[in-house]
Amino acid sequence: MADPDDGRSGLQDGLESSEGDPRVLALMNAVLSTLFAAMIVWGLSLVGTLEYSLTTVALAAVALFVLTHVMTRR
Repeated sequence: MADPDDGRSGLQDGLESSEGDPRVLALMNAVLSTLFAAMIVWGLSLVGTLEYSLTTVALAAVALFVLTHVMTRR
């Protein structure tokens, strides 16, 4: 019977050496930043701190996008 841990070292090596496609990473960052910004602005609008609008969500999404991009650069 084959050892289930045999393939893990090869997979780990492949994951560590892969840089990934920067376009996919940027798209994922944009989508997740927008969703997170919408949740943050919605929550703050419930409290009465911010007005929920497309402009507010867009500004928060851009801020999150830039922040995550700067923090994840090598």
